[in-house]
Amino acid sequence: MSGGVDSSVAAALLQEAGYEVVGATLKLWSGPTDSGCCSLADVRDARSVADHLGIDHHVFGFTEEFDHSVVGPYVADHAAGRTPNPCVECNRHVKFKALLDRADRLGFDAIATGHHARVERRGRGWALRRGADAAKDQSYVLSVLTSSELSRVLLPVGELTKAEVRAAASERGLVTAGKPDSQEVCFVGAGPDGRRSGDAGRAAFLGSRIALHAGTVVDVTTGAELGAVDAVELVTVGQRRGLPGGSTERRYVVEVDVASRTVLVGGREQLGVDELVLGSRTWVGEPLGVGTRCTVQASAHGRALAAVLTERGVRYLEPARRVAPGQLVACYVGDDVVGSGVVC
Repeated sequence: MSGGVDSSVAAALLQEAGYEVVGATLKLWSGPTDSGCCSLADVRDARSVADHLGIDHHVFGFTEEFDHSVVGPYVADHAAGRTPNPCVECNRHVKFKALLDRADRLGFDAIATGHHARVERRGRGWALRRGADAAKDQSYVLSVLTSSELSRVLLPVGELTKAEVRAAASERGLVTAGKPDSQEVCFVGAGPDGRRSGDAGRAAFLGSRIALHAGTVVDVTTGAELGAVDAVELVTVGQRRGLPGGSTERRYVVEVDVASRTVLVGGREQLGVDELVLGSRTWVGEPLGVGTRCTVQASAHGRALAAVLTERGVRYLEPARRVAPGQLVACYVGDDVVGSGVVC
């Protein structure tokens, strides 16, 4: 229970369905920020909902696991010029591994979350499907789960729209009914503009852990030096804002080389690719063969593009925009998540 409306309604629905429900809020971050799913306010909201439902509520401390599996790799990726996805890695290592291990030790049969996705039995295994609300679908961030893990996961709000979830919370008198969704990285502090996802917040956080270096911006086609960026470790492939001006056409980052402190930029045509090389692959069920048609999605709410599986990753059927190394790509057949991989 994150203290949000989705997990609050998930708990209520399971209780009404006859399950023995216990609420658990995860304490993940012990740093100076107080945001996201780690704030004291969110813990209070989760506990208030649990009290309202008459169920027990616990706070589990996973700060060591979170620092080792999420924060540490996040910093290392930036230092190497990659663009990490900490929320995905939190799901992979903490929420659906460490928490499942804890549930097993405590004698629980399953864990449930408020994610907007669906789990279905398929033959001898389990399938992960998009949520009923396309605008709130969260199957992308769960695409690192396997059938074995899904067999012990319940997603009660996956069949509901967000409006239906809020209505269900209001009907039951839950204090989280009107609470806005959290979309911030919980361990990155806010910059002067109040944004935690912007360069200022990331620069302050990363600058306290690694050295940040100015970089030279170079035109990928002509080799001409165009200017500089304050920190090459903060630049991501596909980025357009914050680059030196002086050009009549839009320029995008096509490559980041931290070792030489160089950022290569080009026009939209240089941003296009035919294939993505994927590492750290996860299959929900049995691996699919080379040549299998699928759609791929490179961000939580990005457009799904037609592709085929290759030995190295996926090949687009039509040229598509380059994806930053370190980002997750989820593969779908219809509404089913079949697997995922991290761009190399």
